[in-house]
Amino acid sequence: MHYEEFTVGDVYRHARGKTVTEMDGVGIANMVMNTAQAHFNAHARQGSAFPHVLVFGGVTISMVIGLTTQDTAEHALAELGLDKIRLKAPVTHGDTLYAYTEVLSKEDGVVTFKHWGVNQDDVVVFEGERRVLMRRLAGAR
Repeated sequence: MHYEEFTVGDVYRHARGKTVTEMDGVGIANMVMNTAQAHFNAHARQGSAFPHVLVFGGVTISMVIGLTTQDTAEHALAELGLDKIRLKAPVTHGDTLYAYTEVLSKEDGVVTFKHWGVNQDDVVVFEGERRVLMRRLAGAR
């Protein structure tokens, strides 16, 4: 969608979901050298409040934002900011993530979105705001 096609207050439920695999959770955490025990050591997790290996928050954030892009980034010219990030609940391997977006504001070609992700049980796992400079429709001002 182009800048003019977004309406403040609109909310989208994005069509796609993504099941988090061990490759997603562990592979990316390894690549960025996040060696926190919560992401790698199943034995250490036993008996804890969250007894399963937890997915690195950066993976959760990028998956949710990625799920929104088919509707919010096709005509993006520049990503300007990602703010107010909140990881609201743990994500583990085997969880399936879905994404929602609300259009918060529009000004001078910039759209501010609020994105949130939920798991298969509709538990909110991520919230954040993203500012994007969008292409305008041909001839629009």
